[in-house]
Amino acid sequence: MSELLVKMFFGGFVRMHVLYHAVKEPVFGVEMMEELGRHGYEVGPGTLYPILHQLEEAGYLSAHAEVVDGKRRKYYRATPEGEKALEETKVRLRELVKEVLHDDPPTPSIRRTERDRD
Repeated sequence: MSELLVKMFFGGFVRMHVLYHAVKEPVFGVEMMEELGRHGYEVGPGTLYPILHQLEEAGYLSAHAEVVDGKRRKYYRATPEGEKALEETKVRLRELVKEVLHDDPPTPSIRRTERDRD
């Protein structure tokens, strides 16, 4: 497997995975690092927390803090906008997986469609 290719897609995969779980239930950083680790991603706090903050700033996540075992823990939950973005991304991912993994012919692109009209 090309490590360069994995690194190029890594950020998107992690963001999508975080959003997926945050739609299902509130998540917190350490929990997400462990979950991502189960899928082969070694994600440290220096990578994950900026991603969580970016998703929050983009309006895809909302956060609230709770005290758990005497420590402050920040939970993240998908917003309605985050849920919508995930669903739109899943549609695009399904199309890409179908084409790339199943070697299906690509759907006509906008350029080809415009060119055919000319």
